[in-house]
Amino acid sequence: MPRVLGKCLIGAVTVAAAVACSSTGGKPADAGAGSGAGTADTPRMTVAMVTHAPQGDVFWSMVQKGAEAAAAKDNVELLYSSDDDPGRQANLVQSAIDSKVDAIAVSLAKPDAVASAIAAADAAGIPVVALNAGLDDWQRLGTKMFFGLDIEAAGKMSGEQLAGAGGKHALCVIQEQGNVVLEQMCQGAGGGFGTGKVDTLYVQGSDMPSVQSALTAKLQQDRSIDSIVTLNAPIGMAALTSRSEAGSSAEITTVNVTPEVASAIESGDILAAVDQQGWLQGYLAVDSLWLYQTNNNVIGGGQPVLTGPTLVNRDNIAAIAPLVDKGTR
Repeated sequence: MPRVLGKCLIGAVTVAAAVACSSTGGKPADAGAGSGAGTADTPRMTVAMVTHAPQGDVFWSMVQKGAEAAAAKDNVELLYSSDDDPGRQANLVQSAIDSKVDAIAVSLAKPDAVASAIAAADAAGIPVVALNAGLDDWQRLGTKMFFGLDIEAAGKMSGEQLAGAGGKHALCVIQEQGNVVLEQMCQGAGGGFGTGKVDTLYVQGSDMPSVQSALTAKLQQDRSIDSIVTLNAPIGMAALTSRSEAGSSAEITTVNVTPEVASAIESGDILAAVDQQGWLQGYLAVDSLWLYQTNNNVIGGGQPVLTGPTLVNRDNIAAIAPLVDKGTR
């Protein structure tokens, strides 16, 4: 199993929020990590992965697991750090540069906030790839590859599922105001929902009790809401409780598949989930940098490499659920 560093990759920068850090490599990836392959005999290299993940987010734990699996295979020391404040995320990228890492992977939820740090990496000769967020911005910012979701297509998929279930009035729940990924996903949901009405509810995703309270209140206030679009798994599960508390029968879709979401899809409590394959995003980001540094490979040929969206509903959940339980989806 990967070992965990005692302190984060932050250099002289003091970060108020908790930051997850790990270092991997030098041993075969375990079966739970999805590989089991031996370590590469290429020279040891260090890759920093810096994301906008909030503390304790289950999806980003999956991304990190994928990155750790690739690092173990590729003889890479992985330094993972995260902060959902865009300024502090940029500081983490700069700290990675100051530490003279060999390569960097970064998520671009608020791309302009990290643009100067990415430019500094380029000036230092450190290759950067983007993952998860940044489909519209990764080339403009000068990153070499992108691994992630077609955001608007994901939102459209959710909207289409709800419209197909007879929805006429949807509520799209955004857990972080100003996050371009979430805004685009709600826009996509509106496109997929057709002629139906779509409202937006902004909540503080780090405070789940307040999320549930706000959603319950909204459903009680407007009984015409028959569809709920949530944009991460924990809020999807919170929506189940809010629906029950409000006495609503609204259908629910969400993004990402956790064991809890898989169970809810199996029981019919959640209509569908959009799977962006977070484990794969983390794996490809690290593996691509190893390939670039050791063999000058560029995956995608200048085009984004999409890991989703993939629709998960009652038609295919039986095949997906075991992989979710295993920790590789």
